[in-house]
Amino acid sequence: MKKALIAMSGGVDSSAAALLTLQAGYECIGCTMKLHDSTLPGAPDDAADAKAICSRLGIPHYVFDFREQFREQIIGKFVRSYQCGKTPNPCIDCNRCMKFSRLLECAAELGCDHIVTGHYARVLETAAGFRLCRGTDLTKDQSYVLYMLTQEQLSHVLLPLGGLTKQAVRQLAESQGFVNARKRDSQDICFVPDGDYARVIREETGTDPVPGEFVDLQGNVLGQHNGLIHYTVGQRRGLGIVVGKPAYVVALEPEQNRVVIGDNADLFRHSCTVCGVNWIAGAPPQEPVRCQAKIRYRHPAQPATVLFTDAQTALLTFDEPQRAITAGQAAVFYDGETVLGGGEIFGVSGT
Repeated sequence: MKKALIAMSGGVDSSAAALLTLQAGYECIGCTMKLHDSTLPGAPDDAADAKAICSRLGIPHYVFDFREQFREQIIGKFVRSYQCGKTPNPCIDCNRCMKFSRLLECAAELGCDHIVTGHYARVLETAAGFRLCRGTDLTKDQSYVLYMLTQEQLSHVLLPLGGLTKQAVRQLAESQGFVNARKRDSQDICFVPDGDYARVIREETGTDPVPGEFVDLQGNVLGQHNGLIHYTVGQRRGLGIVVGKPAYVVALEPEQNRVVIGDNADLFRHSCTVCGVNWIAGAPPQEPVRCQAKIRYRHPAQPATVLFTDAQTALLTFDEPQRAITAGQAAVFYDGETVLGGGEIFGVSGT
């Protein structure tokens, strides 16, 4: 009998994934990754919820303490990115470094053939290798945050919820009497549950952000900002500046500690450089590839062309200019339902 290590967050999705894996005939072990210490009173005890589900399913449950690694690799990068004028996606970094790297190592140590998560995406095995595909429920599809998976990793990953809707998952959990069947989905970054990114950065660095200048596209000074960490490209609210018309953050210039302000029309760009690209099929193509690309999780995929300039760097050019392409976010390439790959947006060009 094959063994599977189930990554259990305490939520309904991973609990349903554990049930489905058990029903599929696997010997299952549940685990919860302790990544940080909750700082909010009344925060749910996710490990306790996961343990309760494992007890109900009759499978063992372990807690892995990854707090030190998480702080170094995920929170540390998060802080550095904001300080450099980028807007990071720490959930993607967590998938890369924790769920599908460190957890795979733990699975091997426990003699498990696979790891299982509650992501809404699908892994298909073909004659040419493994494909990562969108989840059937496009309103819940999470393939965007899994673009970093390699052929080797995909061969050990099970995603039981890929063909289900959220409603079906909750109904399944309710039919089993799971305590978390109606538990609210987390909408925030796990270590920033109150959404106050600046507070986390101040606590991690022990320093306050340095104020600087708001400037227009011509470099004229418009006022003073409160520190780069408070702003992101496309932002309109909370700027604390009045220019007589709607104003948007068009760019961040960390070298000069400046925030560039412009009109909404100034946010549209045709292309961007994508670094650290993972091409799921293996070696990146030598010729331009037509695809559909997303520049944010909720961004509808748009027609584009990918051209590799080296093994891990590509130029992504959209057929039509896209609004607020943001350094630090992920650009993910699709061919219909299949994820081709993706990487981190580094530079933006093409007015």
